[in-house]
Amino acid sequence: MFVESKLGSTALISTARGWVKITVGLMALAGAGCESLPSSGPAQRDVRAASQDATALPYALVPVTHEVSRTLARHSPKLSSAFANKAPPSAFRFGVGDIVSVTIFEAAAGGLFTADSGIRAGNFVTVPNQAVDDKGNINVPYAGAIPARGRTTTEVQNDIAERLKARALEPQVVVSLAQQNTSLISVLGDVRTAGRFPASPAGERILDAIARAGGPGNQGYDMWVSLERKGHRATVPFGALMYEPTNNIYVLPNDVIYLYSQPQTFVAFGAAGNQGQYKFDAWRISLAEAVGKQGGLADTQADPSAVFLYRGETREVARQLGVDIKRFEGPIIPIIYAANLRDPSGYFLAQNFEIRNKDVIYTSNADSVEATKFLNYLRTIMATVNDPIIYATNGYALRAAARGASTATTIINTPTPITTAP
Repeated sequence: MFVESKLGSTALISTARGWVKITVGLMALAGAGCESLPSSGPAQRDVRAASQDATALPYALVPVTHEVSRTLARHSPKLSSAFANKAPPSAFRFGVGDIVSVTIFEAAAGGLFTADSGIRAGNFVTVPNQAVDDKGNINVPYAGAIPARGRTTTEVQNDIAERLKARALEPQVVVSLAQQNTSLISVLGDVRTAGRFPASPAGERILDAIARAGGPGNQGYDMWVSLERKGHRATVPFGALMYEPTNNIYVLPNDVIYLYSQPQTFVAFGAAGNQGQYKFDAWRISLAEAVGKQGGLADTQADPSAVFLYRGETREVARQLGVDIKRFEGPIIPIIYAANLRDPSGYFLAQNFEIRNKDVIYTSNADSVEATKFLNYLRTIMATVNDPIIYATNGYALRAAARGASTATTIINTPTPITTAP
């Protein structure tokens, strides 16, 4: 409450009019600049509008549906789909550096390799072990250079016997691998006994090769398995080999298997219960589980119909999701998956939607939150403008009181400025 003297009414009214003009201008400025209000990220309408904005970084907006989840499940990282050859290895073939043993049998004594005197039972002779040379050959007396690289033991045996049949007595040949220096499998990384192991002619799978290396050094869910074959590499969580047997494919000679530990994480932003980076703490989790790990949605802030997941997908996956890939460049297309958790069935969809390593989850604020922020902003401006008017009016009243003015006075009730809790 303050007392206004009529002596200063003209100046006071003039000052008040000036402040009213300032107030109107500030309100107009606030209305035009509401986008500058504090926010944890884009509003739902901005996410949906920017996907059609030609000036922004292009991305595709894909709603989460059962069909989308099934399509992504078909294209989740799998060794069975990354490598076309899933059959067991074929018959062993010699390579340069392999040590070969050759034994030649004759039908009777007195032949090319067996003399009449000092006959050994079996009438055979063993050629000293030798390595396949850089030309891919081995040498057999009286048969010459025999091609061995890329050939099986049976093919080499038949070739030697064919060359000796005109000289030896019904020759029979046995060729075997004395030392395997090629056709090895390398198992490296976080295993107990890393090294190179001869490929088994009977065929073995990835888990068998890891077991030969002593097994993984870390039994946790953060273990990854990378398989490299002929310049092509694919990586899956170790759990994918255990729980999805189709990933446990056969290893082939010269494959390289690498095991390493790296936590799988996702990042949560926006109107989540808590924001930050979170570990899977499992070999895979769903979108529903990820939302739960971040503390759910903020009850007084989040828009449940605006939960967005950011991820890059290959062009083929994007095409199968119904995205127009012609307007995108490069092999990876940015995609934002939109989940509507206001719909009760949206939680079933979120439970089937698999999270991948390094995904980003963003939950937009509800429109009412933005409106509340704007109204609080206006109240702050009004209080800021109203304070000088109160101070000026009180100053005129005090001056009038000091002069002892006897003129009539008017009592004006001034509302208490509105403030908001921080």
